Amino acid sequence: MIEKEGNRKNLAVIVPCYNEELVIAESYRRTREVLDQLSVPTEIIYVNDGSEDRTYTMLDEIAASDPHVKVIHFSRNFGPQAAVTAGINHCDADLAIILDADMQDPPELIPEILSLREREQANVVYCVRKSREGESFFKRLTAKAFYRMLNYMSEVSFPLDTGDFRLIDRKVMDQFNRFHERGKYIRGLISWVGFKQVPFYYEREARIAGESKYPFSKMWKFATTAMLYFSKKPLRLAITLGFIAVMVGLVLAVWFTLGKIYGFSNAETGWTSIMTSVIFFGGVQLLTVGVLGQYIGILFDEVKGRPEYIIDEIRNFEE
Repeated sequence: MIEKEGNRKNLAVIVPCYNEELVIAESYRRTREVLDQLSVPTEIIYVNDGSEDRTYTMLDEIAASDPHVKVIHFSRNFGPQAAVTAGINHCDADLAIILDADMQDPPELIPEILSLREREQANVVYCVRKSREGESFFKRLTAKAFYRMLNYMSEVSFPLDTGDFRLIDRKVMDQFNRFHERGKYIRGLISWVGFKQVPFYYEREARIAGESKYPFSKMWKFATTAMLYFSKKPLRLAITLGFIAVMVGLVLAVWFTLGKIYGFSNAETGWTSIMTSVIFFGGVQLLTVGVLGQYIGILFDEVKGRPEYIIDEIRNFEE
C-alpha cells in the first residue's frame, strides 16, 4: 500500500512501444497482474511510436477490453524519448513508472520500487542495472563507457548504469513538463531537476522476444544528443585542440627554420613533415568545425519550434 501523510497515491505505468507485436500481449499480461495486486488506483499508458506492425491494432484491442489502459498513437516514429515525454505529458497520476515493453525491466519489481519510495520518501527511484542479460559484450562495454564519459563531460552528475526505468512523482513530472527542448535526454533531465533521488538495484533480463530497437547507429545518435545537450566541454575541448595545434605549428616552424640555417634538418628536400603538419592541422580544424556544427544544429532545431511529437489518435483519455 502506498501512502504519504494519509493520502493514497494513484500510479501510472508509462510504456513506449515501437514494433512490439511479439511482446505487447505478454507485456500487458504481466504488468496488469502486478498492478492488480496493488491497493491503489492504477493505469497503463501505452505510447505507440509510429509502429509499422500490428502494435497499433493490438493496443486498441487491449484498450477496448481494459478501461484502465490508455493509448497514444503517434502520427509517425518520433523516437523513444519523445514517446516517454508524451506519456509524462499526458499523465495525471501522482506517481509514474517508466517501463519498456520488451520486459527487460521486469514489472514484477514495481511493488519493491514503491516500497523503497515510501520508506525513503523519495521523489525519484532510479533503477540501476547490476547485470545486462541478452546483450553483447560490445554493447555492455560501450554502454559502460558512455555513462562514465557523460558524467565526466557533464556539469551535472548522473547515476551510472541506469536507463529510463524509474519511478517519478507528481512534483518531478510537473517540473519535467516545463521543459520544451526537442532533443530530450530524459534520464539526464530527471537527474537535473534534483529533489530526493534514490537507487534501486536489479538484474536486467533479456528481451522476451523480438529484436532491440537500439542498433549502434541509434545508440551513437542518442549518446551524441545526451553529450551535447548536457555539456559545453566539447567546445572547450575544441579550443584546447586548437591551442595545441598552434603550439605544434610554432614549434615546427622554429625547428625547420633553425634546421635550415644550421643544417640539421632536410626540410627543404622532404615532404613528410609538411604532410604531417597539414594532416594534423586539417584534422583539428575539421574536428572543431564539426563540434561547432553540432551545437549550431541543436540551436537550429530549437529555433524552428516544431512540436516534439504529433499525436494521431488517443484511447480512453477524457476529452
